[in-house]
Amino acid sequence: MSIAGPIDQSKVETSEAVPREPRRAVNRRTVLGAAVAGGGGVAAIRLLGLDRAAERLVGVGTDAGGRDDWDSPLAAEKARVNQLLRRATFGATDEELERALGDGFSKTVDRLVETPPEKPPGYTLTNGFAVNVASLELWWVDHMLRTSTPFAERMTLFWHNHFTSDFRKVGTRTPYIYWQNLTWREMAMTDLRSMLTRVTVDPAMLRYLDLATSTGAAPNENYARELMELFTMGVEHYSEDDVRAAAKGLAGWTLPRPTGSVVQALDAANSVTRSNPTYASPATGVFAPRRAYQGAPFKFLGKTQRWNTEKILSQILAQPATASFIARKVAQHFVGSSPDDSYVRRLADRFRSSRYDMKTLMRDVFTSPEFVADRGYRALVKSPTEFMVHVLKALRAPRLARLAVVSAHDMGQVLFDPPDVGGWPNNDAWISSNTVVARVNYVSAVLSQLQTLPPGAQAPGHVDTVLGRATTSLLNQASDDHARWFVTLASPEFQLK
Repeated sequence: MSIAGPIDQSKVETSEAVPREPRRAVNRRTVLGAAVAGGGGVAAIRLLGLDRAAERLVGVGTDAGGRDDWDSPLAAEKARVNQLLRRATFGATDEELERALGDGFSKTVDRLVETPPEKPPGYTLTNGFAVNVASLELWWVDHMLRTSTPFAERMTLFWHNHFTSDFRKVGTRTPYIYWQNLTWREMAMTDLRSMLTRVTVDPAMLRYLDLATSTGAAPNENYARELMELFTMGVEHYSEDDVRAAAKGLAGWTLPRPTGSVVQALDAANSVTRSNPTYASPATGVFAPRRAYQGAPFKFLGKTQRWNTEKILSQILAQPATASFIARKVAQHFVGSSPDDSYVRRLADRFRSSRYDMKTLMRDVFTSPEFVADRGYRALVKSPTEFMVHVLKALRAPRLARLAVVSAHDMGQVLFDPPDVGGWPNNDAWISSNTVVARVNYVSAVLSQLQTLPPGAQAPGHVDTVLGRATTSLLNQASDDHARWFVTLASPEFQLK
């Protein structure tokens, strides 16, 4: 069964556009109204055809050769621009889309890639030294919604999920996890060598993977292993001897030195206090030569010499596997979950010859035929953060950023708290019966807090007005703007990008 896309917009709001299904015992419009008004998650899941969400949403586009109830509209410039904004930013407001359409696809790519990141507003530390994680999440989500450079935030999120750290291990009595967010925004579109240098001495990473405790006499292997396995080369491109060698070569770094302190009262009655470090500005780790490896030359990735941090990183960058690993991961996040090997090689070759320039890689990705190929249309599932931010942008409701923060846990993505050093899984891992209910309830909660909405006729534009038969039928039955927005934002189509 196939439905041509895009649909005729003039028919979306008329009950005659698509033949109705035979009337059921429960009136769909009644259930829809209840879901919009009160967050009827399970009923809405069934109504929208999402009760088998994993089967319906996973394995789309590139990996499954496309779905059979919508067609790709990517022959049109507008659809290509829309897809770019869904994948490279967090969806678009009407104004952002209008600007991008005026510029055209190619010029928009150039603008996204070349525009320096807008600095976020300053984050206020609790008591002058500590991070409150909920307020830090709100600070970032709010900036995602309001920034003039959303691509910078999308790339900051990408690197946050690549060079992972979490507040639980890093701790909240220092600004380290906040500093790391500033670092990835600043470094996101530089080059891989610069990023590896910064992440190695980043205080949050020094603590998260224990490099700050590593000495030449007693090397800690945690950072060395993840540097090669998860950050640069991938498995099977190094040995256990290489892990031990890298740990020796990287040893010697310590946490930054505080510039002051704040005394915190823990038990005033018994005069119990604690001194907490403060810093005049963001800082990196400090190298202590006496803690470094002092022994004879040793072999690392096939080469024997005396090693230090700079040489370890250079040797990793000299491996062909590094460019391929990064290129594949970028393609998986922005193009399709299983990119062709030939495509990855093409990206990797250019990436390596550019001296690992991220602007080169991202421009090559966005301008590649694979990025706008019909078989890749809706090939990716929005992460919870992408989904929630897009909902609020579509509804022009940045003031509801706190609701996104509160809703994140049930959808499986709490910022600054990835599940492990491997980061959050991608695409199909975001979709389960529980997380789909959470997504629908989030849409319902957002709509319930808004007194006014953009015209409901605009809602299908956020899915290219290309809709499956079930969603089209429900839009035909929607009696008001709330219902039209609910159907669109909770639909399977909106979960994809």
